Amino acid sequence: MFANTGHPADSWYLATAHGFAPCEPLAGEARADVCVVGAGYTGLGAALELARRGASVVVLEAAQVGSGGSGRNGGQMHMGQRNDQAWLEKRLGRDDALALWRMALDARAHLLGLIAEHGIECDFVPGLIHARHKPGDEAEDLEHIAFMAERYGYDQLEPIGREALAHDLGTDVYHGGYVDRGGGHLHPLNLALGLARAAQGAGAVIHEWSRALDWRREGGTIVVETAGGRVRCDQLLLSGDGYLDRLAGAAATARVMPINNFILATEPLGGRAETIIRSGAAVADSRFVINYFRKSPDGRLIFGGGENYRPGFPSDLRGFVRRHMLKVYPDLAGVAVTHAWGGTLGITVHRSPYVRELAPGVRVAAGYSGQGVMLGPWFGKVLADACLGEGEDLALLSRLPVPPFPGGRLLRWPLTVAGLSWYALRDRL
Repeated sequence: MFANTGHPADSWYLATAHGFAPCEPLAGEARADVCVVGAGYTGLGAALELARRGASVVVLEAAQVGSGGSGRNGGQMHMGQRNDQAWLEKRLGRDDALALWRMALDARAHLLGLIAEHGIECDFVPGLIHARHKPGDEAEDLEHIAFMAERYGYDQLEPIGREALAHDLGTDVYHGGYVDRGGGHLHPLNLALGLARAAQGAGAVIHEWSRALDWRREGGTIVVETAGGRVRCDQLLLSGDGYLDRLAGAAATARVMPINNFILATEPLGGRAETIIRSGAAVADSRFVINYFRKSPDGRLIFGGGENYRPGFPSDLRGFVRRHMLKVYPDLAGVAVTHAWGGTLGITVHRSPYVRELAPGVRVAAGYSGQGVMLGPWFGKVLADACLGEGEDLALLSRLPVPPFPGGRLLRWPLTVAGLSWYALRDRL
């Protein structure tokens, strides 16, 4: 079982987090209009929207606010849905694909609006570079840029050649790519803590160390059980992503699978920092198991690379990620790694998020597959809107194809891991 045991002690995000007062565990019985399971971006976004609009909200967090994927990720904000617009058009048609693109634009504006409105200090920096790790895909990049400009009016993409990219990144291992000025990066844990403060300020009640164990119906009421008590509510939102386990039922468990991803932070690089990612953008490469990296405000390299598909992290986590970093920046071999940590995220077969009404009054959002920084708070608002009788966006997201993993309950894990491992092997060929 993939378990959230609290903030990883060796996380640079934790070391640089703004203070947040601990929330008492649930003790006894509570009553709320809506119970939210999970105090990450989605759960906090939902709690904030619901409380702001007058609903009573109780949030149950299994560990600490933001200690799941929301406080451990790479901090990269990618534009759009997890699948590109051409993929969405082929599967859903032009109208739904256009509506999903507009939703993505709304999600970006919503996130930046929350940061500004609530004074969330999370070091947002615009710009994200997509770097090609193999030659030969220049035409595909140009086609994508033209497609987004001509069909969707999105003019924030710009190609970057190999020499220009090498000058910007301070490494010559990539073969060009493109810049998305609508993307960006931020301090993910400080974003989560800021959203929690805003939700509390609006009236939401958060309980840490209060893992939801099960839920049931008693008449017209939903009862959510924890080790220390229970919440009686009218509606239930499940937003634990890769940590949901079986709480969301067999349908969700068959479609959302947890995996682990890993990140390090170097010591401040001094003068070398001025020659690494000169533009200040975030970087994500084209590998199936991507390398993603950016600079911190104090000149460290924050580098994510490698993943595994079972509970538990590598014993030498620093060495595990460092090997990936040195393939991109071999000249950093003498630089100390001061922090290294891992996190769990939920993935789906097609990487489309699983956003559904599971039963009357019970809704779930999970399986962001690495796209949660921008989409998570907005999808929380989508769930909140549905609780308040405004379900149009939820209906749209419910049309995204999210089939079960092949193999059923017994075989889905080995079959999927074998497939993921094959794609990871192709990265090295």
